[in-house]
Formats: sequence, structure tokens, C-alpha cells
Amino acid sequence: MKAAAFDCDVLVIGGGIIGLSTAYALTRAAPGTSVVVLEKEPGPARHQTGRNSGVIHSGIYYRPGSLKARFAVRGAAETVKFCAEYGIPHQVTGKLIVATGREELPRLHALAQRGRENGIPVRELGPAQMAEYEPEVAGVAAIRVGTTGVCDFAAVAAQLAEASAASGTEIRYREEVRSLDPRPWGVAVGTSSGLVVRARALVNCAGLHGDRVAALAGERPDVRIVPFRGEYYELTRPELVRGLVYPVPDPAFPFLGVHLTRGVEGGVHVGPNAVPAPAREGYARSTVRPGELAATLAWPGFWRIARRHWRYGAGELHRSLSKRAFTAAVRRLLPAVTQEDLRPAAAGVRAQAVLRDGTLVDDFMIMESSRAVHVLNAPSPAATASLPIGREVARRALARLGRL
Repeated sequence: MKAAAFDCDVLVIGGGIIGLSTAYALTRAAPGTSVVVLEKEPGPARHQTGRNSGVIHSGIYYRPGSLKARFAVRGAAETVKFCAEYGIPHQVTGKLIVATGREELPRLHALAQRGRENGIPVRELGPAQMAEYEPEVAGVAAIRVGTTGVCDFAAVAAQLAEASAASGTEIRYREEVRSLDPRPWGVAVGTSSGLVVRARALVNCAGLHGDRVAALAGERPDVRIVPFRGEYYELTRPELVRGLVYPVPDPAFPFLGVHLTRGVEGGVHVGPNAVPAPAREGYARSTVRPGELAATLAWPGFWRIARRHWRYGAGELHRSLSKRAFTAAVRRLLPAVTQEDLRPAAAGVRAQAVLRDGTLVDDFMIMESSRAVHVLNAPSPAATASLPIGREVARRALARLGRL
């Protein structure tokens, strides 16, 4: 096929922070590369990017040498620099990771060691030292991580879109991908409006729908997205919390537990509580999409998760249905909290990739074919790590073009 018949060199599906960071990186790594971004919503960052707690993660939790660890540590510094450069609201507040019982101390010390292995400055604190940072927080010991912060990731995504567009990227909203036809020369993509875009290379950053887009492209990855709804409350007495407070995480499950986050606007979010969602965009409990729910239930990995983690899942479901139980979980960290102090806030949905054997994919998962790069798992800290992830995905996309 002649080059003149192409509409672009690289087509990016998904206008969240990873897709837009990839477009941004493409325009800087290879000026003159024509890029089109397709996003089904009327604007950027309408799903995972715009519905999280806004935490700039330090990288302390992640296995040394993993993509998560490398990208989070690098991305935290780059995110702060990007926000400062463009005047995006942000604060480097630091955070406490708190052991509320002595049985958690070995995990807390191991976490401190992991942070040091990842090159993160950490300080181990006793109760008196903890009180200097968070007077209302209870615990037997804590880690202070100074490089953690908060920002407005939706604003970061919007700025990436603006900067990419200024460099020639065409971003088309309200264009949901309906068909994807791989060809020897590239790919032809059809959208809900009837638009057809022909590209030499494809980048799939569809987030909650990443596995479905890969399937449209003819791929058969042995992984499925299982959506988990993250339910939040807002603290009506934000003065109880000065910064960010986290529990010691359970290493058997890829969620960090109910934590306290003071955002850039001064409010404090409490959560999330993580429960399976009956729709990929199931932000409300009443949102059920039978086809998506059936697909989740048909995936063998879902039932293997259920069997393996049923006790943990039962606790999450109990806290979802009972505000009293949720409050009790918060009170382990913040004893002064009452049910009246917690006001429901907007929920988010996490796109969790699950293997057929029930393994929850913990690291970023990027799959390549001759003409495509598919981001199949980009859980937290994806927003924090978006700039280095974008560069990595852009590098792989350019390699599809023979540019590297």
C-alpha cells in the first residue's frame, strides 16, 4: 500500500493519561511522526485517570527491578516537574505507612527495606515521632516516605493532550472503536461515527477495554480485565489528617487497603474499598451490563480469584454494604472518626488484568505484535508513572515503524 493512503503513522486508542503520554512522547522522540488519538468520551481522562485519589506514588511498594518500581520512582519526580512547569496543582506532602498492631511490624520493616532497594529515602518512626506528622493517627510504628505527593491527574492528562496537539497530534473525541482490521501494511480502524483511520502502527491504551481492543486486533492474550469498583468517602472533618496515611498492605492482594488522602483542594478522601464491579464502567452500584458481567463470570481466572481470596473479598464486600464496618476499618488508623464524619464520594473502577489461572497481574503488562503495541495492564501507579510509561510505549511503537 502506498504511504499516501495512510491517515497517520501511529494510531493511539484511548485518551487517558497513558494514551496521551504516549502521543506526547511520540511527538518528542520522532518529530514529524503523524499521530492520531481516538477517545470514545467527549474529553480526556474520563475513567481511571480522572477517578483516582490523585496520589503521586513514591514506588516503595513495588518489587525492585519491576517495571512498576522503575517507572514509579522515575515518574514521581517527572510528574512533580511537569506539574510545576505547567502550573498544575500539586503538593509533595509525604506520607505515613502505619502499622496498627505488632503483628504488622515485620511487613513494615520489609517494606522499608524494599523502599531503600528502590532508591527511596524512608524514615522509620515510633509513636511519638508519628504524632509530629499526624497527631490523630494511631499505630505502633510507621514509615515516613517524603517523596509521595498529590496532584490533579485529570489536569495532567489535559495538558498532555494540549501539548501533543500543539505538536501536530490529532485527537478525536466521541470516536468509539468498533472494528479493527490488521493488514500486512498496518491497521484499519473503524469507529462509531463511521470514521476509518488507516495507520502504519497501532497503540492500544484502552484501559478498562484494553483486552477487548486486543481481541479486535486478532490477538488472543491469555488475560482478561476484571473490573473492581473503588468506593470512597470524604472526611467532613479534614483537619483530622494533615497529609497521606496508609496501612501496611497485604502482600497477597494488589490493593493498598483503606487509606487517607488529603488532596490538592484540601479535602480528605477515605478509601478505596475494592469490590468486583458488574460493569467495566460500573461507578454506581446500580450500573450492571449483563454482557460484561457474563464475560467476567465466564473467565476461569475470576473463580480462581474468588476461591483464593474469598475471605479478603468478603471483608471488602461487608465494608461496601456496611458504613459501620467501613468506619471501623478507618478507626484502626484514625480513632477519632465516626460514621457521621464520612460522606460518600465518587467511585472509581480499576482495570485489573487476571490470568486464566487466577493470578492477579501485578506489574505493567505490554504485549507486542508486528504492527501493534497493547498495554494490557496499567494499574496504580500508572498515573504517577505515565511519563516514563509513555516513552516506553512510544519507543516500542516507533520500533514497529522501523524508526529505531
